[in-house]
Amino acid sequence: MTRETGAPRTLAEELRGRPDDALGTLLRARPDLLTPVPGDLTQLATRAATRASVARAVERLDRFTLQTAQALAVAPDPCPYAELAALLPGGERALPRALAALRDRALVWGPKDRPRLVRTARELLAAGPSAPSPTGLGPTLAEAAAGTSPGRLQELVTGAGLPTTHDPVSALTALTELFTDGERLADLLARAPRAAHEVLAKLVWGPPYGTLGAETDGAAPSPPVRWLLDRGLLLPAGGRTVVLPREVALHLRGGRAHRALEPDPPPVPVRAEHRPATVDASAAGQAFTALGTVADLLDAWGAAPPPVLRAGGLGVRDLKRTAATLDLPEPVAAFWIELAYAAGLVASDGETDERYAPTPAADAWLDQPPQDRWAALVAAWLTATRVPGLAGARDGRGRTLAALGPGLDRTAAPVLRRRVLELLAALPAGGAPHEPDLLARLRWERPLRTSEELRAALCAATVREAELLGVTGRGALAAYARPLPAARTGAERAAAVESAADGLAPLLPEPLDDVLLQADLTAVAPGPLRRPLADTLGMLADVESKGGATVYRFTPDSVRRALDAGQSAADVHAFLAAHSRTPVPQPLTYLVDDVARRHGRLRVGAASSYVRCDDDALLAEILADKRSAPLRPRLLAPTVLAAEADPAELLATLRAMGYAPAAESADGDVLLARAAAHRTPPRTAPEPVSEGPPRPDDTLLAAAVRAVRAGDLAATAPHAAARPGARGAPPGGLPRTGAADTLATMQSAVLTGSPVWMGYVNAEGAASQRVIDPVRVEGGFVTAYDHTADEVRTFALHRVTGVAELAEEA
Repeated sequence: MTRETGAPRTLAEELRGRPDDALGTLLRARPDLLTPVPGDLTQLATRAATRASVARAVERLDRFTLQTAQALAVAPDPCPYAELAALLPGGERALPRALAALRDRALVWGPKDRPRLVRTARELLAAGPSAPSPTGLGPTLAEAAAGTSPGRLQELVTGAGLPTTHDPVSALTALTELFTDGERLADLLARAPRAAHEVLAKLVWGPPYGTLGAETDGAAPSPPVRWLLDRGLLLPAGGRTVVLPREVALHLRGGRAHRALEPDPPPVPVRAEHRPATVDASAAGQAFTALGTVADLLDAWGAAPPPVLRAGGLGVRDLKRTAATLDLPEPVAAFWIELAYAAGLVASDGETDERYAPTPAADAWLDQPPQDRWAALVAAWLTATRVPGLAGARDGRGRTLAALGPGLDRTAAPVLRRRVLELLAALPAGGAPHEPDLLARLRWERPLRTSEELRAALCAATVREAELLGVTGRGALAAYARPLPAARTGAERAAAVESAADGLAPLLPEPLDDVLLQADLTAVAPGPLRRPLADTLGMLADVESKGGATVYRFTPDSVRRALDAGQSAADVHAFLAAHSRTPVPQPLTYLVDDVARRHGRLRVGAASSYVRCDDDALLAEILADKRSAPLRPRLLAPTVLAAEADPAELLATLRAMGYAPAAESADGDVLLARAAAHRTPPRTAPEPVSEGPPRPDDTLLAAAVRAVRAGDLAATAPHAAARPGARGAPPGGLPRTGAADTLATMQSAVLTGSPVWMGYVNAEGAASQRVIDPVRVEGGFVTAYDHTADEVRTFALHRVTGVAELAEEA
């Protein structure tokens, strides 16, 4: 089949002439065109020209490519290349690249020397009758003068110094020729008053609409404006509004479509240099700190789960309380909370009194090696669409956005986050940029993708969060994190995160199984502790300070806490001896023995409550103490004291008085006070909000291109005349033939080896047209090579609507 050698008349014709790799480039750049896969190239072209699809494609253009499209929107259609270059002075070197990008996205088509912008894109970017284009140019003279009376047009022609014409069309043509002739228009403007030039200067770069002053309401405009109106250099646009025609504005601009052209991306230079080893060490230290922070968050919420707001999210007070527990500013605490949520480590428990708590996955996470825990956090961060920095702001309805609440998802977040990492990876090892340089580059690459405020917030958040996570150190990308920006698909991302974790592992300190006990009742952990040791030590002592080393302090209350949890004095002594690098200090041994000796001598139960003790002197001492007055105690027996308070309040008061009571059950057994960590039922990590169809991989693209090509072949292949008596195919419809003709044509095609055009209705009732090469016809079925599926298939003859032989090529 031969192709026409002339220029394509439609976008579909141009797509038909593009090679398969060019179609793959189009579908990769605009994945929304693949939902579902178009049946042929005409459907693909129609879908590519829809307003929603074009708007999405335009949003993904860089600054200069967008400026090129905007210039095409205000230029003639088609636009000679030389005229387009004149509209973009200074961008000649980058213009071929911009046009190629527009053509790859099917926003531009036609000959290379006379490109044409897709009509929908022109409507989006060009000026309308009442709205300027993004270039600041207004409507053309013909558009602005629409609705002007023929008599008024003749007045404008006469005012411009032109001879009168016999009809409105020729009048507009004469004015347009004048305004597009640089020399003649310059002579006309040279006669304008100075004040008229001042009026034009205010409108020339946009917006091209101006409003006459209130003093002109019901009266004649000022003389300079009147002079311009009488010559068509300004035209009425309704009410007291006037507009500057596009031809006049372009002349005053010197033919430029934009005031400031940006053909090249702003550079991202290195602003600070560090030794790569220093960067890696700093980043690894931050990664280690990140793991500790998330572990502390899980411990805090496991012990005291915060409630879920009725509208969803975490309350302001609970955020403040969590930030104080973690010793972090509230915005940073909100980041760690959101990251733990994105990684599936915390979630709502779903109870009636709904609360946030660690999930069962959090326990599995805590048991993993440090590098694997870091990898889980980074994997969640790379794809997260929630923006913690928006917590505390207000939405469009004036409602305050809460951490973990609705309204924090921004689909542009992961795309921008990955792009920032790519820019960091492009710098030399150890090189750190300034944030304003990154923001300027992002603004140039996707000027329409997000609002300026959101772009700045996402850029700053990415830089800050990467440092907190240990992806960067001192502003530079760590060597082990360099695989992360290149990952695009889910499989690539998983491999990149695993590679980064392997690179981080040697830089992290090994978990320790011992501490340094000191005579001042403190224990120093010079590094991370193994989890069983950390859990037991956290119950036996209080954390006094954190940093490169963690300092624990033993107090009577902390030792009693361990005894309340079921530990005996012998257990505590054995634990300390097993995990101390030095002999256990004597003061610590005395402290444990003293607390253990006093622990449990008093027993508290429920009467309202009572105190039982074998030492009647000790009960008499409590009864005589003024601090026990709020309990209103009374002696029931020499060894039993009753109180008008519940057991919990009685225990707390006695402990505040310096005693070490133990709670007991109704059977007289000591109740163990183990801290029960709250956990949610099994939960899956939340899915990031999708911005649109996923990016197709090479396999899907190749299959889609084959399907579109085959469908187009079926739709456009010329076919021979139907057999006598057979019904032909209606225009644009499926072929229609009787059962006998269908069978005869199929059998003939098997013998001659020629392809046929077939209409087919599948079991679901969906009709399609295909080009097939029949191989065998028997038993009511035809076996054939299907060009659409690119494979051999079997079709039921009773589902075939009709067939036609393809016409021979000339």
